Amino acid sequence: MSETTRNTLYFALVAVLLIGTAIFQSANTALFILNMGLISAIMALGVNLQWGFAGLFNVGVMGFVALGGLAVALTSMPPAPGAWASSGGPMIVLALAFGAATVALAVYVQKKMAAGRAKVLATVGILVVGFFIYRAIFDPAVGFVEAINPANAGNIGGLNPGGVENFKAHGYMTILGWGFGGLLAAGAAWVIGKTALGLRSDYLAIATLGIAEIIIAVMKNEDWLARGVKNIIGMPRPVPYEIDLQNSESFVANANAIGIDPVTASTLWVKLGYSVLFTIVLVVIFLMAQAALKSPWGRMMRAIRDNEVAAEAMGKDVTNRHLQIFILGSAVCGIAGAMMTTLDSQLTPGSYQPLRFTFLIWVMVIVGGSGNNLGAVLGGFVIWFFWVQVEPIGLWLMQLITSGMAEGSALKSHLIDSAAHMRLLTMGLILLLVLRFSPRGLIPEK
Repeated sequence: MSETTRNTLYFALVAVLLIGTAIFQSANTALFILNMGLISAIMALGVNLQWGFAGLFNVGVMGFVALGGLAVALTSMPPAPGAWASSGGPMIVLALAFGAATVALAVYVQKKMAAGRAKVLATVGILVVGFFIYRAIFDPAVGFVEAINPANAGNIGGLNPGGVENFKAHGYMTILGWGFGGLLAAGAAWVIGKTALGLRSDYLAIATLGIAEIIIAVMKNEDWLARGVKNIIGMPRPVPYEIDLQNSESFVANANAIGIDPVTASTLWVKLGYSVLFTIVLVVIFLMAQAALKSPWGRMMRAIRDNEVAAEAMGKDVTNRHLQIFILGSAVCGIAGAMMTTLDSQLTPGSYQPLRFTFLIWVMVIVGGSGNNLGAVLGGFVIWFFWVQVEPIGLWLMQLITSGMAEGSALKSHLIDSAAHMRLLTMGLILLLVLRFSPRGLIPEK
């Protein structure tokens, strides 16, 4: 069987699984799996850029995904009323700018002054004085913002020009937030990469996981930024609202003409709208990743991945190249995180679990085929499908197995209750089977 035929069969099987879900469960469930599969495929592409191209073991993926979600909130929501008064938002921005300037000045002193006690004292003095001035500006401003209607606001809001009354009419701001999510994640990756990319692979994994936890902890606790664990809900959409479709006479007439309930038709239409947008983004990122892979730059990255010492001996700047790919992969993950928040129409920092979901994305990359962009896309769809469907399938299987047992049997109750725990077991089983029979993934690197 040729490679093209085999790959076509893989994706045809994914399509059959989605169609089967639509037939035996519901079209809404199938479209939900499709949309999250598209987002998962984009995340897998981001991780594949870092690991498959350069061998960087990044376990902080969820931190960059969370930054993408934060970017959508800061872009698509309206400015919070009163938060930008003279003692609020502007002072927070001033404090953050002052903090960045303090760090930049300390770095400048480190580079320019000769080694010695004077250099150490100057650096420590700048940081200590800068910290106290920063806190003197920042703390009162935060207190002012968080005191403004904390039940519904208590944060600075976003950049939506529609204001509180009309911000949902500007759904395009959400799509702009996807780009901002990529930029925000890329900026964070630059800061992290400048400090962590000199570490060996296992230490890099620990560092990135810790940094992801820090990012999510900040989002949970800094209410002035995005309401923390009180969450931001009701974000504007780049697609129509179901209620608007249901109030449209033409839409209702068309739904009735094809025999679909208008309420069901409206939910399907919205999900299809997201599918189209997400597919466009996936195709663009995939084509760009393929072009990068086949370019001299991509060949150089793989040469560095395979033998850093030899590449460095050939004059390649390994650390800077690693920084480049780390930033690019993190930006892709940030875009995917922004898309996921858009699909949910809410930002819930408490739902980001770095270790659990980073494991899931890594399984997608490994099962699909590390180093192969098409494999990463396939892995995203396959693993997400089973992540969603294993629990209902497991429940059905346990009910079938225990159908002959007496009602009230302790063993029957235990087996049925255990169906809820089959997700991680199934992910591990899929990973083991793929590593046993196709160690390089379903679509291996060429």
